[in-house]
Amino acid sequence: MEHMTQQPGYRVKRVYDAPDAADGHRVLVDRLWPRGISKQQAAIDEWAKDVTPSNELRKWYHAAPETRRAEFERKYRIELGADAAREGLAHLREEAATGPLTLVTATKEPEHSHVPVLLAELGETP
Repeated sequence: MEHMTQQPGYRVKRVYDAPDAADGHRVLVDRLWPRGISKQQAAIDEWAKDVTPSNELRKWYHAAPETRRAEFERKYRIELGADAAREGLAHLREEAATGPLTLVTATKEPEHSHVPVLLAELGETP
């Protein structure tokens, strides 16, 4: 699951996958630092905490992801509307406009995480 989208500009990778020169600018899009990964191994250029779900929302969703997906997406979109998140989204769009941008996550199944919502907010279709 290296690519969630085939559209240019954004790639999605798990932090546990080896970095690649084609990744371009690598941005961690998780609230917490991934377990068992050093900063050198992760090869992260930037940590975009301002566009990640809040700790409260993350914990609430993980308690029952099967039944809370739609509500999680709605709440996360509200969080992405906050000033700091809007600035973070604008920054990621600018980075993607200058070359490849890889959203890096520790999530086991990025397609069932916050990443598709983030991609949609960035103007991509997951």
